Amino acid sequence: MTAIGLSVLMTSVLVPGGWTISKIAILIAFIGVAPWIGVCVGNAIPGLLILLFARHPARAVLPVDGDFESTPIIARTAITITVRNEDMQPVLANLQRLLDGLAEYGDCFAAFILSDSDAARAPVEEAAIAAFPLPIRYRRRGDNTGFKAGNVMDFCDHHADGFELALMLDADSDMSAAAVLRLVRIMQAAPCMGIVQHLTIGRPAAMALPRLFQFGMRAGMRVWATGQAWWQAADGPYWGHNAVIRIAAFRKHARLPKLPDDSLLLSHDQVEAARLTGAGWDVAVWASEDGSREGNPPALPEFLHRDARWLAGNLQYIHLLRSPGFSWMGRWQLVQAILLMTGAPLYTLMFFLAGISAATGGADSFPRARMLVLTIAWTLAIYAPKLCGYAQVLLEPRERRRYGSGARFALGAVCEFIFTLLLDAITQVSKTLAAIRFVLDARPAWRPQNRADRGVGWHEAARMLWPHTLFGAAVFALLAWSSWVAALWALPFAGGLLVAIPFCVVTSSPLVSAWLRDRGIAAIPEEISE
Repeated sequence: MTAIGLSVLMTSVLVPGGWTISKIAILIAFIGVAPWIGVCVGNAIPGLLILLFARHPARAVLPVDGDFESTPIIARTAITITVRNEDMQPVLANLQRLLDGLAEYGDCFAAFILSDSDAARAPVEEAAIAAFPLPIRYRRRGDNTGFKAGNVMDFCDHHADGFELALMLDADSDMSAAAVLRLVRIMQAAPCMGIVQHLTIGRPAAMALPRLFQFGMRAGMRVWATGQAWWQAADGPYWGHNAVIRIAAFRKHARLPKLPDDSLLLSHDQVEAARLTGAGWDVAVWASEDGSREGNPPALPEFLHRDARWLAGNLQYIHLLRSPGFSWMGRWQLVQAILLMTGAPLYTLMFFLAGISAATGGADSFPRARMLVLTIAWTLAIYAPKLCGYAQVLLEPRERRRYGSGARFALGAVCEFIFTLLLDAITQVSKTLAAIRFVLDARPAWRPQNRADRGVGWHEAARMLWPHTLFGAAVFALLAWSSWVAALWALPFAGGLLVAIPFCVVTSSPLVSAWLRDRGIAAIPEEISE
C-alpha cells in the first residue's frame, strides 16, 4: 500500500503541464524504488509496536516453542573466525574474552581460525596463535577460492568432525559468552533450525563517520529486525557472521551454486539462508542488541568500497531467482537484497531527469503543494525504520536513561539525520557508478579490509569523489537556472554531492571526531556506561 500510495502521489505531481519523456522516465524510476520503500514501512511499523508493547520483544518474534534459556549446553560448538590478512591482536583479544566467558563449559566449545591470508602473513598469524594462552586450531588455505563462503565450506567439509554447531565470526566480531550460549540453546531447542542469526550492533567508534553511522543504523536495525522477524518468522535472513549454523545441514544444503558463466558468487550469506529454507530448515533472528557487536568502516573510502562489493554480490542474485531449490520466501529474500542496491541508480536517474525537466521548462508545472506532500511522505517512508527506532527510545524512560538523557539522544538523532542525508546522496552516486562497472563486467577487487582508524586527505578525497561533485554541481546548475525553488527543494536530499569532498575529509578528522566524543554527541549506551 505504501508503494502504491507514493506512486499515485508522484503521478499527481507529474501530471500538470502534460507528460514528457523525462517525466515518464521519472515515474518509471520512482515505481522501481517504491517496493523497497514499502518494505521499509512494512518492517518499521510492526517492529516499533512490538518493541513498545511486547514484554520480551526478541522472544515474541522468535519461532521457537518452549523455554530454552536455562537448558544445559550439550551440543559441541566450533567457534570459527574467518580472517584474511588481518591484524591478529584485536581478533585474538575479542576471542579471549569470549573463551574466558565459556571456560566453564569445557570441551563444548573449541576455537578455530580459518585463514585465507597470503603466504607472507602466515608466520605472523602462527606466531600470534602460538603465543595465545588458550588452544586454537589454525588452518590456512593456499588460496581463497570461493572467498569467505569457500573458506567456511572448506571447514565444514574437512575440519568440523565432532561438532554439531558452528559459531560464525568475522575478524571484527565481538560477542559475549551470554549471547553465544543463548544462540546455542536456541539451536538445541529447535532441531529444525539451520541458522540462528543475532542482531548485531556497532562497537563504540572513535571516528566521526562510524560513530554517526552506527548511531542511526542501530536505531533502524533494531526496529527493522524485529518487524522483519515478526512476518518472516522461520524464513529469516542471514548476515554471514555473529550467528550459529547447524553444520550438517549447512554442509548439505548451503553450498553455493555457480553462475551461468561458471563464475562464483561474491555475496554468499542470503543465498545460503535461502537454500536452507528451501530444503525445509528454519532460519531465524534473535532480534536483541545484547552481546553481539561488530566494527564499521573507519572512513568514507572504506565505506564506499564495501558498498560497491555488496552491490556487485547482490546484483548477481538476479541469475538465481528462477533456480530450483528456493522457497517463495527465499526468493523474496534475494529480491530484497537486489532492491536494496538497484534503488541507487534509479534515485540518481531521477535526480538527473529532474534537472533536465527543470531546464526544459518543466519546473513551473510541478504543483508545489502536492510536491510538499510527496516529499514529506517519501522521507517518512524511506527513513521509517530509523525514525521509529528514535521514537522508541524517546518514548521509553529506560531507553532514554541508557543513552544519557532524552535531550542528549535527540541531539544525536538530529546530527545523525543530517549526516545521513549528506551521506546518502554520496552513496547513491557511488552505487550507481559501481552498478555501471558491474554491467561492464568490471567487478570490485575483493581486497582485505582496512579496519584501523585513519584520516583522509584532501587529495585522496578529491581523487575519489570528483565525479560525485561534478555531477551534483551540473544538476543543481540546471535546477537553479530554471528555478531557485527547485534547487532549494533538492538541496536536503542531494546537497551531499556538492560537499562530498569536504564531507569525506571532515568525517575522518581526528579533531572533529574528538569534538563529537567530548560532547557525547551520538554516544551509544556502551560508551556512556564505560
